[in-house]
Amino acid sequence: MHRTGLDCAMLLTVSNLEKSFPTEEGLLTVLRVVNLTLDSGQHMALTGESGSGKSTLLYLIGALETFNSGEITIDGISLSGLGDRARADLRRHQIGIIFQQFNLIPSMSVHDNIRFHARLAGREDPAWTQQLVQALGLQDFLKAYPERLSGGQQQRVAIGRTLAARPKLVLADEPTGNLDETTSDAVIALMLELVKDTGAGLLLVTHSQRLAKRMGHHLHLSGGNLS
Repeated sequence: MHRTGLDCAMLLTVSNLEKSFPTEEGLLTVLRVVNLTLDSGQHMALTGESGSGKSTLLYLIGALETFNSGEITIDGISLSGLGDRARADLRRHQIGIIFQQFNLIPSMSVHDNIRFHARLAGREDPAWTQQLVQALGLQDFLKAYPERLSGGQQQRVAIGRTLAARPKLVLADEPTGNLDETTSDAVIALMLELVKDTGAGLLLVTHSQRLAKRMGHHLHLSGGNLS
């Protein structure tokens, strides 16, 4: 992996990023010259209309898709030119992604799903895991399997799995969409606690202005541009 000479406090840098998709009518440009930075210990909300490219931007930052031009740097590592193995390694050790789809492992119990990423990253902390379980209200479901859970319960498991690994960068795509307001507030409090305690960065995609206001920074995506 190629490391840049950026200050280590600069956790995420997105520079002149562009992304287009081929369609029957030609190229559809979703992101146009997008720029943003996120320091360690910062939290930022990303809002925008449906289809504005919020999830696409998150997937590009999460090294799940490639971009047409520009650059993304995470913790001094440039994503340009990284192969699949290096991208997977970066996601395993540096990035935590909370998807709209839960992506739980059906053959694993709730407890094992929550521990999964932390164990892969070599950062399992039973005390932190237990704190997450309690805060997310999952203590009575640890032996259950995902198929037995409601959508909201599965979402809470997915959130716990991501936060358990204490990633340097948390990318959250509508993480509270299926949760009631009380649980939603508890989840956001956990994320902000992680940022405060570990110096992680948090980029939160949300439609909720109420949640966006809890973030230290707020950017809006429209017409492929950030403002």
